[in-house]
Amino acid sequence: MTGEISSVIGGKQAAGGTDYDSINPSRVDEVVARVRLADAETFSSACRTAAAAQREWARVPAPVRGRVIASIGRLVEANAESLARLVTREIGKPYAEALGEVREIVDTCDFFLGEGRRLYGQTVPSEMPDKNLFTFRVPVGVAAVITAGNFPVAVPSWYLVPALLAGNAVVWKPAEYAAASAEALYRLFAASGLPEGVLNLVFADGAATFEGLEAALDEGTVHKVGFTGSTEVGRRIGELCGRHLQSPCLELGGKNPMVVAADADLDLAVEGALFSGFGTAGQRCTSLGTAIVHESVHDEFLGRLTRALAAAGIGDPAGDVLCGPLLDHRFASRYEEYLGWIQPHHKVVSGPTGRITAGNPRGDFTGEGGLYYHPVIVDGVRPGDRLFLEETFGPIIGVTSFSTLEEALELANRPGYGLSSSVYTTDPATAFRFREGIGAGMVSVNNSTSGAEAHLPFGGNGRSGNGSRQSGMWVLDQFTRWQAMNWDHSGRLQKAQMDVVEIVPDVNFRL
Repeated sequence: MTGEISSVIGGKQAAGGTDYDSINPSRVDEVVARVRLADAETFSSACRTAAAAQREWARVPAPVRGRVIASIGRLVEANAESLARLVTREIGKPYAEALGEVREIVDTCDFFLGEGRRLYGQTVPSEMPDKNLFTFRVPVGVAAVITAGNFPVAVPSWYLVPALLAGNAVVWKPAEYAAASAEALYRLFAASGLPEGVLNLVFADGAATFEGLEAALDEGTVHKVGFTGSTEVGRRIGELCGRHLQSPCLELGGKNPMVVAADADLDLAVEGALFSGFGTAGQRCTSLGTAIVHESVHDEFLGRLTRALAAAGIGDPAGDVLCGPLLDHRFASRYEEYLGWIQPHHKVVSGPTGRITAGNPRGDFTGEGGLYYHPVIVDGVRPGDRLFLEETFGPIIGVTSFSTLEEALELANRPGYGLSSSVYTTDPATAFRFREGIGAGMVSVNNSTSGAEAHLPFGGNGRSGNGSRQSGMWVLDQFTRWQAMNWDHSGRLQKAQMDVVEIVPDVNFRL
């Protein structure tokens, strides 16, 4: 066992709490960390601590804050392999993917370290003489950040890095089933020299977090909420923030379509479908939901995908595999519910379904001791099916066919999510028509639905989010507010729209 870990508030370990065991999903009998889960009062107390620390942190010059972000990036880079191994051990993500996730933290820090010198405002011309107008980016205050555990270190960095750079303090509540990874990332941030109280770590379950957040919003100690998780919980958080006239940053679920056109490179499309459908065992918000394949290439695509999946490695995430186990017992139980959505009119083309066991093996692999499940391809999904309409967080994808691009777009938009999307085609006109018609916040052409870069906006619409964006310069709009200032040095009161000099034209002039 890694050890016992608890919340850290103002640089000090929080006392009390109830025990929770974070397990290794590859070997469910192995406890990675024993976590002390805090109550609602502990969460709201952390927000008060953050509010007190934020004022001094905001006074630190932004370029200096940028150097702190640079230090975080170098610390993560120096500890990349250790952190990636912990992520693999705690959530079962294949090591190569875990290492890529850690790299994303470094990329995020590398992008934002320079933004400390580019938190630009503007000088604006006034309509009056001897008067100057300015705009400034100012921190929002305290950000409460609540993250999921499928990307236990990369996604939190999308919030923490820009929030801290902009002069905010943060209370971070990670997923309890990924607590050891979160605690390790917190220690790397703390080693950068962040003042105590500027970043606080709270481990709590969902009910205590919601109650504590509600109390903090009532007290006025939280000014921005960032949430990554399910659409259902995101709605509740959005409603709570709305009562306080706040707009949260919501990054929610997805039912991400991949359209395969008649002229697509099918080998490339299969490779993209395999990675986006079954990488991280299908447990990404950007995982492929439904492959929408032109009727002329449907059978060929399906055959190639089925063969590619059969040849893919499933097993110990420390090895060279396509996917490892599901994240935790709760996700395994939920995935079994999704398998119950398979109907008689569907055709499972990938072979066995359910948990991999000695009685239900995948070749020679029996999945002994872990939460391993057979990856599933379901052909013949229809627009009214739950498998077509709802997010299925796990290694299952649907396949359907289309005849025209307009039909494909209608199918792609029908579930009402709008996070990621993909189209495979060799025709630029098809690519641009797809981009114009899709409701997703992100579009890939000849690439998978999964894969974000640190300097592009990440986020969705509809059931996938409220239009907020993470990553790149766009996320700064989540963690700063615009402040306008006018400075009149005329020595007299000049009233806007009233004391403006008027230059009168001769409107009757004609050549």
